[in-house]
Parts: sequence; structure tokens; C-alpha cells
Amino acid sequence: MLYIVSTPIGNLEDITLRALRILKEVDYIAAEDTRRTGILLHHFEIQTPQISFHSYSSDAKLDKIMAMLHEGKHVALVSDSGTPGISDPGYLLIRRAVEEGIEITPIPGSSACLSALVVSGLPMDKFIFIGFLPVKKGRKTLLEGLNSEKRTIILYEAPHRLQRTLKDLDENGFSDHNLVIARELTKIHETIYRGTVNNLRSNLKNQVLKGEMVLVLHR
Repeated sequence: MLYIVSTPIGNLEDITLRALRILKEVDYIAAEDTRRTGILLHHFEIQTPQISFHSYSSDAKLDKIMAMLHEGKHVALVSDSGTPGISDPGYLLIRRAVEEGIEITPIPGSSACLSALVVSGLPMDKFIFIGFLPVKKGRKTLLEGLNSEKRTIILYEAPHRLQRTLKDLDENGFSDHNLVIARELTKIHETIYRGTVNNLRSNLKNQVLKGEMVLVLHR
């Protein structure tokens, strides 16, 4: 059995009782970052052994985890934070498990994109999740294609690229779009910025912001 276990995106109290039970009961935890997951496990006194599984893992590592699953072992897949498979390499293991007939069970919980959406105040009935924009190739084409999008758009962004992204949005037809930037969700420095793309670009241009961010856009 492969369990897809959502873990907190910041505040450790956001872990579910079911997630804690599964993390204790499985044979192994496949973690994107064993050091980061180790903090969570130590906090809740969970002794389950970890296996690293990240974007640089070899095919041999994937084969090893699949072999465990075929032997009847129970494995919990976790990401750095939030729901595995969303903008992280977990989908490679999930896809392989589906292809090879392994039983899969989701253990729902925290998700940065959904947390940002519900706090945004922007329309939530229809939305499109993009994740991180391409850094180079295809970036402008993607933005041009999204310009006519009527659904709410959700993006992820790293702090060192935020100003570039705001500039690109401003110059590619999103200037007057409503924008909410959710920074450090569920953490002590959680901050929500609201405005248009144009005015947030101006207001934040001299600020040094840290932490991962979610951008929620709607025309």
C-alpha cells in the first residue's frame, strides 16, 4: 500500500490524527527531504525509518521503493510540506504505482494553494493551478495564454523571483487584475498582501520578502 500523506505547510498543529497514525504504522516513509521530515517525526515521537525520494533520486531509488511495495510493505509518501505530488517529484512514484497496480490511499491535509485560495476572497468556484512559472523557455507564451483566463489563477513563486514575476504580469496584460500574495502561510510571519498587480508591484518593490509565496489572480 502506498499512502499519499499531506503534512503541515508550516504550523505543526495542522497535521491530522489520521496522518500521525499512518506515519507510525507504515514500514517506511519516502520523504522529499529526510531532514525536514525528521523534524516533524521527532516532534511527534515517530520512529518509522525514512527513505529519501526527491527530484534528483535515481531510477534505482524508485525501483527500490516499488520493490518494497510489491513485497507487501506499506510506504507513506511525504513532501517537504503540504500535499505530495503538487509541484514536487512525488508524482513520479504515484504514477509508477498506478501503472503497476499498487493500491494507493490519500491521507488529505494541508495544501498551500488551497489555503491561499480560500483566504484570497477571490472567486473560488472555478480556478486553475499553474504552480511555478517557467523560469525561461515558455514563460511569456504561458502568460499570454493566461491573459484571457476567466477562472482564478493560482501560482507558486520563490521570493527571489517575485519582483520579476510581478513585472512580467504587469507587462503582459495583468496590470489591473486583482492579486493576493500569501506569504509564509500558517507560520509566525504569515502575511497576506492584497491589491492589483500594478500597485503591489509598486508597493513591494523596495521590500525584501522571504519565504515561499502563493499568488492568486483574478481579473
